[in-house]
Formats: sequence, C-alpha cells, structure tokens
Amino acid sequence: MSVLVESRALHKAFGPIVAVDGISLSVRKGEVLGFLGPNGAGKSTTMKMITGFLEPDQGSSRICGIDVQERPKAAKAKLGYLPEGAPLYAEMTPLSFLTFIADIRGIDRKERDAKVEAAVEKTRISSVLDQRIETLSKGFKRRVGLAQAILHDPPVLIMDEPTDGLDPNQKHHVRELIKEMAAHKAIIVSTHILEEVEAVCTRAIVINKGRIVADGTAKDLMRRAPNHGAIAIRVAEAQAEGIISGLSGHAKVARVETFDKLNGHVSLRAIPADGEAIATEVATMLREMSVPIDELYVERGKLDDVFREITTFDQGAKDA
Repeated sequence: MSVLVESRALHKAFGPIVAVDGISLSVRKGEVLGFLGPNGAGKSTTMKMITGFLEPDQGSSRICGIDVQERPKAAKAKLGYLPEGAPLYAEMTPLSFLTFIADIRGIDRKERDAKVEAAVEKTRISSVLDQRIETLSKGFKRRVGLAQAILHDPPVLIMDEPTDGLDPNQKHHVRELIKEMAAHKAIIVSTHILEEVEAVCTRAIVINKGRIVADGTAKDLMRRAPNHGAIAIRVAEAQAEGIISGLSGHAKVARVETFDKLNGHVSLRAIPADGEAIATEVATMLREMSVPIDELYVERGKLDDVFREITTFDQGAKDA
C-alpha cells in the first residue's frame, strides 16, 4: 500500500496555548484511521493543518506526495474534506450547491451531472435536493457536506465527526459507505464515538494535549484495558470462596475479584497475569473442582476504559 497522507512534526500554538506539539502520522491507501482525543486535545487543529486550511508553525504535510504548503491547490485537488460543522451556503439548495462545487473543482460539464448524481445517491439526499439548505435538519446538512467531500472521488478523504447529528440508521449507512470507499482511498475520521472506531477503522491514533499517546488497531488498544482477557464467572454464593481460593493459587491468574452479587449468586472476575490467555486453564480447574457454573465468558477490553486511562479530560477545555 502506498502512503497517501504523511505529516511530520506538526506544531501549532495559539498565543501561550500549544494546541499541537510534534504530531507525525502517515496513512496508506486502504487504511481508515480513527483520530481520537478528548476535547482540547488538538484533533481539529491537526486536521486543518493536514488539509492546508491552517498553516503549521513547524512541520509539514503531504497529500499523495504533494507538499500542502508548497503546492496547496494541487494537494487539495487530491483531497475531500468534511470539516467540523460542515459550513454550507444556507440560501442554496443541495443540488445548486453540489453543482457549484463541481464547477469550482473544475469537473468537466459533460461529467458534472453524473458525478453530482453519484454523490447524491451515495449520501441519500435525493429527497431534499430542491430545499434550501437552511431548512434542512442537522443530519441532512451533514450528509450534504459529505456529498461535497466525495463529489470528485478523491484518493484522500478527511472527515471531522462525519456522523454528527445523524440518527442510528443514517450512522450505519455512512459507516458502510466509508468501508465501501476505503479500499481505494486513505481515510482519516476524527470522532468521539468510540464504537465508530471498532465499526470502520483499521487503525486508531489517540492524542492528548497535542501529542500522540497511542497508535494501533482497535484490538491493540482494547488489549490495554485492565480487564481485557479476564474470565467472568457467575456461581452460587456458597461456591464463591472455594473458587476464589482455587483460582488465586494458579500461576497464570493475577487475582480474583468480586464485581456483582445478586439473588444468591456472585459474579467473579479472574484477571490474567502478564496478559496471557487463561480461559482453558480456568475452565479445566473449575471442571476438576466439580463446581456448577451459571455463566463463564472471556471479557473484551473496552475502548472507553482505555481512552480514559491514557488521556486527561479537561472539563473546561474546548477542542482546539
């Protein structure tokens, strides 16, 4: 896979506030990169620098090998960008707006109608094509913004909160569209919806205070959760002490904890030592103890837990 997006040591400060502090990243064709971070972490600022809408204090970005600062028009021709809030011309209709975008993109008039029609179909906005944009719901406005980003079928697509304001069905559709387009593009998706990372992203970067604090697949990040790979066991309360005692002595079990008690039953959690898989050992030991088990399953790490663990959330901050 070829690298279509490459940023090196991006820095940006607003007065005394350092918004982005040395971020470097690359995205290859076929990758969907989830870009995560708490409010004020520098996500939007980074994306604006990558796309050339904000000049970095230091560092550089390339789109399809083209330096964004040195050749901005050539770089942006390879780029589809859905910014935060998707600013649109309120007095236009979606049809007139997309036609206008096609014209300023330099799309040949012979191809223009077909490209507009394709973008309309992909984003499912045909029912509102002749309404003024100012009368549309937030969800439809967001989809009009997405339509303009994909209109020229760019090799690079960068989207800031693409499913913001959409209902569950619309979110599902947009996620499927992203997955459909991914094979032929490099895509960056900034989102605060962690389930979106699992649903569409092949990789995720988490930033905090303007720096990258994690980079890997969703599975890689989930493995960092304290309870990832733990074995949850539900038994009668009378059996709990014996199981705790037995499992606590096993070399592959770090500890056993109680996390719920209800109607005479106890839920236990066996935490693996050194992140090793312990399902087979726990099941074998319980079978040898002849203990009746109501429920037993392997827990998966939750991205929410990992996110909280590796970032510092400032309630008073605003996204840079």
